[in-house]
Amino acid sequence: MNTTTTLIFAEMPKDYPGLVMNFMPKAIHDNVDYENTLEVIDTLVGHELTDEQELYLDTLSTLVDAYENEHYAMETHGMSPVEALKFLMEQHDMTADDIGRLLGERTLGSKILRRKRKIGLKYARTLAKKFAVDVSVFIR
Repeated sequence: MNTTTTLIFAEMPKDYPGLVMNFMPKAIHDNVDYENTLEVIDTLVGHELTDEQELYLDTLSTLVDAYENEHYAMETHGMSPVEALKFLMEQHDMTADDIGRLLGERTLGSKILRRKRKIGLKYARTLAKKFAVDVSVFIR
C-alpha cells in the first residue's frame, strides 16, 4: 500500500477470500509490511464486522503481534493500563482525540488518560485489537 489513498471500510470485502485478494496476510518482515498491515487493521477496527472480517482481523492482529513482540517488545509488568496506553499511543503517534474516535466517544480518550474514566472490557478489546496486544494490558 503506502499510497496516498485511504482505505474505506464500506469498500472492504465482506468475505475472507475477498479480503485476502485485497490484502494478503503474510509474515511481517519490515516496517513497510508493518505499516501496511496496521492500515488495514485501522480500517476494520471500530466497525460491525462479519464473521469472516473478524477472522481476517484476528489473523492480521496475530501477525502484527508477532512482529511487535520481536521488534518492539514492551514490558507491561508493573505498568498500569493508562501507562501502557500512553506508551502505545506514543509508538503509534496517536493523540487523546484519536483514542476517543477509536472508542466512539470524542472525549473518552482524554477522560481515560486523566484517569477520570476506567477502561472497560469493551474498550479494552477495541484497544487490544488496534494495538495488537493482549486485552489484559488494559484490564487490571
